[in-house]
Amino acid sequence: MSASSQCSYTYEKYKETADWLLSHTHIRPKVAIICGTGLGGLADLLDSKTVFPYKDIPNFPRSTVEGHAGQLVFGDLKGKQCVCMQGRFHFYEGYSTATVTYPVRVFFLLGVETLIVTNAAGGINPKFNVGDIMMIKDHINFPGFAGQNPLCGQNDEKFGVRFPCMSDAYDKAWAQLTRQTAEEQGCSSFFQEGVYCMLAGPTFETIAECKVLQLLGADAVGMSTVPEVVVARHCGLRVLGLSLITNKVVITYDSEERANHEEVLEIGRIRTKDFQRLVSHVVAKM
Repeated sequence: MSASSQCSYTYEKYKETADWLLSHTHIRPKVAIICGTGLGGLADLLDSKTVFPYKDIPNFPRSTVEGHAGQLVFGDLKGKQCVCMQGRFHFYEGYSTATVTYPVRVFFLLGVETLIVTNAAGGINPKFNVGDIMMIKDHINFPGFAGQNPLCGQNDEKFGVRFPCMSDAYDKAWAQLTRQTAEEQGCSSFFQEGVYCMLAGPTFETIAECKVLQLLGADAVGMSTVPEVVVARHCGLRVLGLSLITNKVVITYDSEERANHEEVLEIGRIRTKDFQRLVSHVVAKM
């Protein structure tokens, strides 16, 4: 059976990967950061770096999307030992949700206690502007509605309980810390909070779909993040989620706007310094 079609992996597979990484670096990370599209520069902030291309890591999937470097970076961020994923995996690449979330359980076995997930997202809330940073307060898991949940299959109690709670998915203490840090760092004018909705992709949304998402209470929409959050919470990790609003979704039929990947990458480049500053100062206080 190919990795992309597997519903789940054995504990031994995750442990094999974690043990290999622990034997190849002296860093023992407590914080893991998943870098979204165009946000891989977060890993450049690390000192005393050790870099592992995904292709060199046993059992690790590969990233195929532009804007995702495809390497695991261990190092120090403002005195905290961290690991950064420069490039995540997506359902639309043909991977199962178990493969998409493979690194999260590896992080848990490395001793990680907090997961910071970042992504590029389309702004649904009309009050949001391109370039805003939205802290995720909750999510809507559309693939989960359709049965694509990374926890499907046999549950392994070594990771977590059969029926984990998701009403507390995003850590309230880390949220408060991030609000304070955004204010201190002069980010308040472009700092938002809201509900992130995940769709499977790879197509951007139709106008009718965007209207539905608005009605459901979504503030931003993207093609990632939620599976990793589900698995992180199953493992008992604390989660902080941040979306960079890289485009505004099209809501009216007379609009000439068209969502495209190049625009997403460009906004990532423009706002990246502010994003990095916010995340690095939050990590320093954790």
